[in-house]
Amino acid sequence: MDWTALSVSLRLAGLTCLLLLPVGLWLGRALALSRFRGRALCEALVALPLVMPPTVLGFYLMQAFGVQAPFGAAWQSLTGGGLNFTFTGILLASLVANLPFAVQPIQRAFETIPPNLREAAWCSGLSPTQTLLRIELPLVWPGLVSALALTFAHTLGEFGVILMVGGAIDGETRTLAIAIYDRVQAFDESGAAVMSAMLLLVSFLTIGVVYGLAGRRRWRRG
Repeated sequence: MDWTALSVSLRLAGLTCLLLLPVGLWLGRALALSRFRGRALCEALVALPLVMPPTVLGFYLMQAFGVQAPFGAAWQSLTGGGLNFTFTGILLASLVANLPFAVQPIQRAFETIPPNLREAAWCSGLSPTQTLLRIELPLVWPGLVSALALTFAHTLGEFGVILMVGGAIDGETRTLAIAIYDRVQAFDESGAAVMSAMLLLVSFLTIGVVYGLAGRRRWRRG
């Protein structure tokens, strides 16, 4: 087991979940409740990482993070360092790649709340913020848990985007998925099998959580 790569993967997955949760909550709620021109385009942009090949997404992010690109140049002028081949770079790339996994489950959860429930809360004297905290969030928590589980599992298994942006720097950008690839390249099949089994277990537990929550919601509706 490559414990250093596992540590990098867990740190990356944890920070990705922490940073994407508020974004997913705000954007998912906005897409669920708002009706505006261009809404379909916004939803398509959010879902784009799902259908774009990871190496293609990683290539464009690598170009955007370069010092010759506006974003990369602005980052370097503010921080004094670049983004490519750094942990910060793969974290930003992970945020982009995992955006649909954080937004879509939360959006679907908010769409199940009847509009008259919010109206009743407002008529009872609750402000929009109080309605969100006291009425909506307790109802959409399965969507929040699903978003966190999917984001965490997908980040652990992400390969193409991370490799393109971060390379394979030990202790910095070399994640568990990249370590598995390196072990296979070195004909260390037993080492690759152990790490692959861990990712398989995480993936299975994640799917179990998501489908378990979905089944519980269907049972409550029934």
